[in-house]
Amino acid sequence: MITLSAKSSTPMYEQLYARLAADIRSGSLAPGSPLPGRRTMASQLGVSVNTVDAAYQMLAAEGLAESRPRSGFYVQDTGGMLCPAPAAPEPEPAVSAEPVRPEAAPRYDLSTGSIDTELFPARSWGRIQKELLYQAPELLQRGPMQGDEDLRGEIARYLAEYRGVVCTPEQVVVGAGIEYLLGCVAHLFAGSAAAVENPGYTRSRTILENNGIPCRLVDIDRHGLPADGLEACGANLCYVTPSHHFPTGVTMPAWRRAQLLAWAAARPGRYILEDDYDSEFRFSTRPLPSLQGMAGADGPVVYLTTFSKSLAPGIRIACMVLPPHLLERYRRDFAVYSNTVSRFEQETLCRFMAQGHFTRHIARMRLAYKRRMETFAAALREALGPEMVLDGTQSGLHFLLTLPGAGGEQAMVAAARAEGVQLRGLSEYYMARPESCRPDTVVAGYAALRTGDIAAVAAALGQAWSAHSTAVPPASKA
Repeated sequence: MITLSAKSSTPMYEQLYARLAADIRSGSLAPGSPLPGRRTMASQLGVSVNTVDAAYQMLAAEGLAESRPRSGFYVQDTGGMLCPAPAAPEPEPAVSAEPVRPEAAPRYDLSTGSIDTELFPARSWGRIQKELLYQAPELLQRGPMQGDEDLRGEIARYLAEYRGVVCTPEQVVVGAGIEYLLGCVAHLFAGSAAAVENPGYTRSRTILENNGIPCRLVDIDRHGLPADGLEACGANLCYVTPSHHFPTGVTMPAWRRAQLLAWAAARPGRYILEDDYDSEFRFSTRPLPSLQGMAGADGPVVYLTTFSKSLAPGIRIACMVLPPHLLERYRRDFAVYSNTVSRFEQETLCRFMAQGHFTRHIARMRLAYKRRMETFAAALREALGPEMVLDGTQSGLHFLLTLPGAGGEQAMVAAARAEGVQLRGLSEYYMARPESCRPDTVVAGYAALRTGDIAAVAAALGQAWSAHSTAVPPASKA
């Protein structure tokens, strides 16, 4: 019997795919035998039909199953070519006075890197991929270094309408994640130094430094990265998340953005690296125009964004927009490189956007996450009392939670862990001067939090922090 774990970090559609693939390879599922109908399988496992469909489509894409029109999915006859992997040798028992017990996995994960995979548009995405497998064999060939032209055109149109980016399709470069693209950018600015927000996204700092770009940390204020701190640090690059600062959620106002652009324009060779990772999820107002849009198509801004938040982290598609003078250098230096994103994935996204699925999907996700945030916030206020403060609830997929008198950030994180809730303290995102961090504050991501678990999570946090907090009312401490 197949069982799936909602507590696992592996999405449930991948769990189902892996289990079925193993059964097919081992011969437990005979060639030609039908797989259970999607609705039947979904009902048996307690998951959505989209989850089952995504798993079946992965099996079909790998050649382990085939879809028969108006009949369903069947185990593919591989002529006995599939064999189970050989069993790994038993490891030698370790000599230890006491056995090491692994730490129990948390019941609830409030990390910021997850999304709700149940919202993934598996039906429309899978239908397009299925069509391409049979209709577009040319996608098996290597494509343009910058990414397929049609996709870059769709991306340019979307960025212009929804992000305020001013560019041509020729300026768009598609790559497998912002991390990869940021490494390419670092090559273009060899010998430079970069100012990085503190607190901020530590991974970006690591990528820049791994590629030879030393980073200088600039403390943010309530408006984001200050221009005077940027000037004082002596860097000629500036990595910034103006639309939704990570992790504080600050949205940089237009006047501060103008100051950063003035800093870049003051001296030749200064550039801004604008990471716009989740502008889609703004719940009250439309996003401000991007820094790139304010600077213009040939301005000193490199714009980066990803589809990981809007689609799925496992779909490694991101893009950057380069000014024309940098684009020339990029094309010269990376001419021998192949694009790092599958052309099937590129064309799937292209058609998904061209047919209007993407904007409708974003609208559904925005509404779902807004409702989830509001429900979670209300449950936390009920469990933790009126002294609790939430910041950053109007955009993004996480917020800051401050509970004065809760015993300190580290104690809050440890107590939450003891109650089965995993989250991180705000100071963990400080790369320098953590003493300036707001006390008693944690970062809570809610994207992967199931609606049915919200009340339980809030109650668990109330229980975890009630022993120390003066903010929790007596009724909540029971």
